Amino acid sequence: MKVIFQLALRNLKEHKAKSIIVSLFIIFGVAIVILGNSFLESINRGLEKDFRANYTGDITISANMPDGMKADIFMATSGTFDGTLPQTPALLDIDEVEKVLDESGLISGRTRMISTRGIMMKGEEIDLAVLMSDDSVNIADIPVFMMFAGEEDSYFSLFSGQHIVEGSAIDYSSSENQLLIDTRIKSSFENFFKKTLNVGDSVLVMGANTDGVIREAKVVGFYTPANEYSAMFQTIYCNPSFARAFADLTYGAILDSESAKNFDEEIWSADESDLFGDEFFDDMISDETDSFVSGGDIDFNNILGDITLRDELNRTDNGSWHFVQAKFKNGVDADKAIKELNAKFKELGIDANAMGWETAAASYTKTVAGINVFFNILVVVLAIVVFIIIMNTMTISIIERTSEIGTMRALGAEKSFVRTLFFTEASSITIVSAFIGIVLGFVIMGIFNSLNLSVGDNMIAKVILGGGQLHFSPTPAIIFISFFGVAIGSLLSNIYPVSSALRITPLKALSKGGE
Repeated sequence: MKVIFQLALRNLKEHKAKSIIVSLFIIFGVAIVILGNSFLESINRGLEKDFRANYTGDITISANMPDGMKADIFMATSGTFDGTLPQTPALLDIDEVEKVLDESGLISGRTRMISTRGIMMKGEEIDLAVLMSDDSVNIADIPVFMMFAGEEDSYFSLFSGQHIVEGSAIDYSSSENQLLIDTRIKSSFENFFKKTLNVGDSVLVMGANTDGVIREAKVVGFYTPANEYSAMFQTIYCNPSFARAFADLTYGAILDSESAKNFDEEIWSADESDLFGDEFFDDMISDETDSFVSGGDIDFNNILGDITLRDELNRTDNGSWHFVQAKFKNGVDADKAIKELNAKFKELGIDANAMGWETAAASYTKTVAGINVFFNILVVVLAIVVFIIIMNTMTISIIERTSEIGTMRALGAEKSFVRTLFFTEASSITIVSAFIGIVLGFVIMGIFNSLNLSVGDNMIAKVILGGGQLHFSPTPAIIFISFFGVAIGSLLSNIYPVSSALRITPLKALSKGGE
């Protein structure tokens, strides 16, 4: 083996031009793969740390969604679009869910939460249809925001990272609607509407749905996110009763499906005369002229009869919530615990679904996942190109060494000897080049990380990159996979050249050498 190794080093030295070409491709290939995967790892780590600490917790539990619908803490989505935005359903079995969590002994803290979306105005209402038709308006600049409403005390105990820079936190004991606003929303509001926004101001909030719900609230404070590089969409915190009005958490909306079914059956089984019989029009027709009386003579407020039930059903349910969120104790395997909890919910017949932070923040994580897929495709394409170049270079090298191979075969060298020699050459150049590529990658990462670069306040870039900070986070797994991936690929790219070498006979080699 020592002789083969010495011959391999001698051959690499004698054909140093081709050795350098192959080596450079391997060096830069390894460096690029390590840099790319380390950057993606940084994005994933930053996103996970930020969301688990400040928005989703380790586990988020919602009601089971109807077929074709999905929900995370940002929105509910459906596979079809009918012009309306689906609402996240209330978690009706919330007490049972919390009992299961507490009895599991897995969690260190939990809270309840409501989420919805809105747009804020000041002084007067705006017509969004007219606003959208204005070509000078950039839709991305409209101060749309998420509204999060947590359970009193427990929410900000679980997610306590917000930095209040002006004003105060929400006073849950107050009867007025209060808003704690992200400073980014303050800036976008003032830039878009050309109005100032200060602590103590009364504003109008319009829900981002087709119901057109509008409520007034008071600004009590401004805050900055716990993570200055957060990719999280700009958020307003409010008291739960305020959020319920926009989240359609009314008594009517959370009627169980059986009640809704019975109501439908009553309507469809009713006789037409019961709904639109003569009595329906009696009060609207004059006895003297058999003609419709004027609008001024009709009490329209009483046409529908007693509307007390309707008003009651439209009232917000002060006990309704969208989610239960919790953090696990140290050392708990989150994935395993979530599976066990879902199995327990199913066993007990509880209408609930537990999901990890990544699913609970799917509106963000799917963007990063898409980038991961795109990068992996690029890596595969790069690897194929590099390996083809290596294979071609080695093939040319073997053609030039035909006489050398034939001479070794004529002197009694077995095919196994020739095969081992070429694979030793390939292994030597691959291992050395891969180590150099790893070192080069770490040097570049060290220099780049020391610059502490960020994308600033560009929200689109933050969402795409999973945060505003540009950083590399290499892991042993990345180094291991990159090294052995390149090593295996390089060896595979030598299969064809070595097969060509083994087909050279001593007679052919000597005859070619004499030409």
